[in-house]
Formats: sequence, structure tokens, C-alpha cells
Amino acid sequence: MPKLKSCTKTMDFTAALFFFALLISSSKASDPCGCRPDNSDLSMIQIYDKCSPFNLPKPESRVNKIINMASKDSARVNYLSKLVAQKTTQVPVASGQQVLSIGNYVVKVKLGTPGQTMFMVLDTSNDVAWVPCSGCIGCSATTFSPDASSSYGSLDCSLPQCTQVRGHSCPASGAAACSFNQSYGGDSSFSANLVQDSITLANGVIPKFAFGCINTISGNSVPPQGLLGLGRGPMSLLSQSGTLYSGVFSYCLPSFKSYYFSGSLKLGPVGQPKNIKTTPLLKNPYQPSLYYVNLTGVSLGRVRVPIALVYLEFNPDRGAGTIIDSGTVVTRFVEPVYEAIRNEFVKQVKGPFATIGVFETCFDALENAEPPLITLHFEGLSMKLPMENSYLHTSVGSLACLAIAPVPTNVNAAMNIIANLQQQNHRIMFDVANSRLGIAREACN
Repeated sequence: MPKLKSCTKTMDFTAALFFFALLISSSKASDPCGCRPDNSDLSMIQIYDKCSPFNLPKPESRVNKIINMASKDSARVNYLSKLVAQKTTQVPVASGQQVLSIGNYVVKVKLGTPGQTMFMVLDTSNDVAWVPCSGCIGCSATTFSPDASSSYGSLDCSLPQCTQVRGHSCPASGAAACSFNQSYGGDSSFSANLVQDSITLANGVIPKFAFGCINTISGNSVPPQGLLGLGRGPMSLLSQSGTLYSGVFSYCLPSFKSYYFSGSLKLGPVGQPKNIKTTPLLKNPYQPSLYYVNLTGVSLGRVRVPIALVYLEFNPDRGAGTIIDSGTVVTRFVEPVYEAIRNEFVKQVKGPFATIGVFETCFDALENAEPPLITLHFEGLSMKLPMENSYLHTSVGSLACLAIAPVPTNVNAAMNIIANLQQQNHRIMFDVANSRLGIAREACN
């Protein structure tokens, strides 16, 4: 597997790539694949770029890629609806949405002793981490080898960690290894044994980290090199790190057009933005892994969209409310909220309008040179989305689309999801210890 190199913060980047022809940017770099902000960084790249460790062929077109990515969100939304000492570590992260269908960014970690490099999906809506292990049926060619690690150990049914894993299976009596079965992405499933080993993320090490060792996979949505859960449950990376990171992490996701190691996952309170505006984190006891926030409204340009608060309010019994999710591509609103936004958009933008994939309000960008920007209003802060986070410009002609979509009709119709396209080039800080979420603009590209 190709190795990710490191570099200093002073290195420039060269990036020129259309993402629906959103932006074109360029700068100079002598070794773009060597770029990492510093030795403690977890940086981000796109999975199809020339720095990617997966060596995959590029898709036929950027237009088809984003349409396919957004269409696969339906399975992701369905999956989410069913989930009902201080130190800082920054870790390299690569964009993985085109290949992994569900989790859109991957982090480079090392498992075991000596460390075996794996690229695991970063998922804020899951807790238990898991990787494909040697001998796995249906897994990718890259697997973790327990036999090669001197610090590896299995976990049995008598341990409390076993009962904290969703879908665990144990006999009524007698000793047995803790095994579990889970679905993922709406159309896939896997079986695994709960094990433990050391995990290294840049300069941070967590010994005896519990995770699933996958032995069988069914379907094609399960991330090929595993998943790293950053949810709120007891088995997540944050919970298993104890006091090491003080219940705080943040990430800055680069845009899909970025070629290089430009985003970052930052674990721990040190080095987080000091003046970041925050909104309370809400907790749903029926879906404890998810990060709920209080979305109070949406604006298009200077107009506050008329939305009945009943469609935005947090209601644990119905699973209603708004979550922040790293794995969904395009922000989804429940039908009444989406219709209100679409109706206001149609008032402000000159038609005619077309539909491309899940996007129902595509328009002529030449006739509408300055379409209204989206502002998301949360309790305590407003998130004004830049043009590249609000609209997708096609690579053919002058057609552009409003970059939001309705929640699919076959899933939980009460949950709004703020997805990673709208989060890109923002620092999103999760302060679980103090039940708050911070948002600040930051150039990750």
C-alpha cells in the first residue's frame, strides 16, 4: 500500500479540479502528495486523486459522480433513522465517499504492534469501530492480521464491553468469544468478533482499544478497510480514550475538488478555536450515538423561509430534530421544510427549472449570476454557507442546482440531516463533555 508522507506547514499546494465546476483553484507545490500540516496531523484527501492509497480509476465525469453519491444518501438516511490528561492529536484524513458509498472521509490509523496501516471511515453517527480481518469472507484485499500483532487480544462474553455492542450474541451459559452482527448503509451487513489492540492516530496511542474484527461481509456498502466510530456511545473512540482527549474533537472537511492532504481531524481541547460560536448538543436516549442540534430556521438570501417550528423541533419520541453527520453527502430536510425552501427559492430565482438526480431545482446559472445563499440558523449561531456549499454547477452548459434534497419517502420522515457537502471548509467542533457543538469558517483546501 502506498505510504502517506508528511511535510511542514509552510508547503504550498497545487489543486485544480472541478467539483461540478464549483471552483477552480491553484497554487504551487513541489510534492503535493507529501503535504501534511505537521507530524501530528490527520489530513484529508479525495479517494480518487493521485495521492490516494486506493489506486482506483477516476469516474467518467464529476457530474455523474456527485449525482451517484447523492443518490446513495437514501440508504445512509435510512440507516441513520434506525440508529435510534489533556492532549491534542491531529490525524490525516482522505475523502472516501465515491468508493465507500456511506462514509465519506477516511483516517489513516495503525492497529496492533507493530502497527498495521488501515484507512478507516470517519463516522460521527456510529460508535463501535471495526476492520476486516485476515480470512474474512467478502472483504477487500487489505485486512488486519491479528497473528502479526503482539498486543492483540480477544474479548469474551463475560466482559461489559460485549453488552455495549449492538447486535451482540452470547450463549446462555459457558465462556465464549463476544461476536456481533450489524447492518450498515441500508443494504449491507457483517459479522465480527469483539477484540482489542492498540490503535495509533498520528502521535496519539490508545492501548487495549476494543473493536470488531470482521469475518464475513454481505453487500457492498461496508467500508473496505473498516470504520472508526466518533459517536457519543461508550464504545466510540472518544469514550475509549478516557481523559486523553477530554471528550472533545473537531474536523475540517476539504471540498471534493481538493487533491491534497488539506483537511484534518483534531482530537482534544488544545488547539481548538478559542472564539468559535457554539450551539447546544441535544441527546436522544433512543438514538444515543447521534449528534442532535436545535435548527431554528433557514434563510435564502435576506428572506427567512416560513417554516412551521413543529417540523424543526427536537422530539426524541418521534426521532424528530436535526443531526450533524459526516457520512451523508447532501443535506436532507423533511418534506414540509424542503418544500418551503424550494418555494422561496423559486420566487427568487428565474426559471425554468430542471431535475438532475435528487436535485429538483436546477437552473441556468448565466441567467442567475448571484443566486441567494443559504443560511442555517441554530440556537446561538448562524451558519452562512458560501456559494460552493450552496450550489452545484454542472460541467456541461450553465446548469446549476440548489444543493439540498428532501428526506427519502421510505425512511424516518422526522429527521433533518446537515451533511458533509454543507460542512466543507468549516471547523466543526464536538465538545461532548460540555454538550455543545461549534462551527467556524476555515479553509481546509
